[in-house]
Amino acid sequence: MFKKVTQSIVNEMDPRGDLVPVHSILDHEHFRPLCLVRRKRKALFRPSPGYKQTWYRLDDVLLPGEDDKSTDSLFPNGGGQDSRQFTVKKSISDRVDGSLSLCVEPISVELKGATSLSKGWSIKLEKNHIPVPKLEALKTERKINVNHSFIQQLQKTDQNLYIVHETVETSEETTFEEFTTAEGSFMTHLYAKFHAKGTRENKQSMTIPKSCTVAFRAIQLAITDRSWGLQYFPEEHRSVFVSDGSSQGKLGALKVEVKENCQILSSLSSDLFVIFLKAIKAVMRDRNLFQELTQKMEAVLDETGSCELKTESPDLKDLLSSLQYSSRQLLLKLAGAITYTLDALDELTEDQLLLLLESLEEKIVSQQLKLVESILEHDIEHGKGHFSVDASLLSFSQEKEQKLTIAMVEMSGVKLQKDGSAVCMEKAFSAVAALYASLYVLDLLSNSD
Repeated sequence: MFKKVTQSIVNEMDPRGDLVPVHSILDHEHFRPLCLVRRKRKALFRPSPGYKQTWYRLDDVLLPGEDDKSTDSLFPNGGGQDSRQFTVKKSISDRVDGSLSLCVEPISVELKGATSLSKGWSIKLEKNHIPVPKLEALKTERKINVNHSFIQQLQKTDQNLYIVHETVETSEETTFEEFTTAEGSFMTHLYAKFHAKGTRENKQSMTIPKSCTVAFRAIQLAITDRSWGLQYFPEEHRSVFVSDGSSQGKLGALKVEVKENCQILSSLSSDLFVIFLKAIKAVMRDRNLFQELTQKMEAVLDETGSCELKTESPDLKDLLSSLQYSSRQLLLKLAGAITYTLDALDELTEDQLLLLLESLEEKIVSQQLKLVESILEHDIEHGKGHFSVDASLLSFSQEKEQKLTIAMVEMSGVKLQKDGSAVCMEKAFSAVAALYASLYVLDLLSNSD
């Protein structure tokens, strides 16, 4: 819920800028001004750069200055304060009436009912900004501690470091509520799995404390010897595709990216296919397991030596145990593939994850993958537009599988009709690309026979 709120705030405040939402309320303190962060690996399905915490602030890796001056004066509450307050509001109220006929062996069932959704919130925010000239002045007063273990590890692994210089924080405690009521047995995100009658209610609430970081901006640090500076124009890798009015180039680039990151999974034994798929399905159901596996895989990729992999979760135990006894070279490749998969799944909505799990049970992931690939062959990057896909890709053995697939694709911004006609409701390439990458891995792991 926190992720949805912060993403919504960024979309309202800076839809085309470089403001980055904080995804977890547990991590917000690690994205305050002067916190050091690292950028996540790039991916075509991630529209904006992602960052991960380092547990360090700039002051932790600098040598003392001649006058032992602290960096506290740079913070927004110190000298040179540059802050603004504003309010963001959002309100949604919707009701959907409908019916759904299903053929569930050995009987046919007709589901009828209505679903209503209401949520609204108002949040007071404060933008805090450390003037870049103050950071520029600091670099002449304080040198970098090249003997710091963190700095040495960064140099060994050739990783870039960034510093948070602007944040958007809550100026008062705020409570959010989301309330969903389903009358009868009609629930859009459960489809064929929900056959009970009556009324179903779901209420979610969350309290965000005062001074909680919801979004931030970061700038890259350039470290050479004992000196450091700000990299205003970091070198970016040139795009591997050319925009020519079609999406063929991007689809080709996406295929290359997915295969490069996940090809190692195809070499697994049948037993390991089962173990890997079990773990991926578990994290799709449980956000806590998702975060645990993400952190462990990032630890593997960041470590220069061996990394001990242990867990209390029975759902992850077999996977981590199999990784623990892999060679270092194989471990790095597998951890990279798992991390890439988790990054793709993290771009999907919770409802999409549920529908993906149901697709696995119905054994329709392979056909869904072909469908999504056919969508990406069209130019869906540049806003709204009508196009068509092969209608046979929407032909399933059961109607519920077709409805499930159409709903899952629509959640990525592409509305499909049974005849194959489609319309892009928004700039949907990134969202559809994340769905493609997720389906690719699930299809690979579920076809172990």
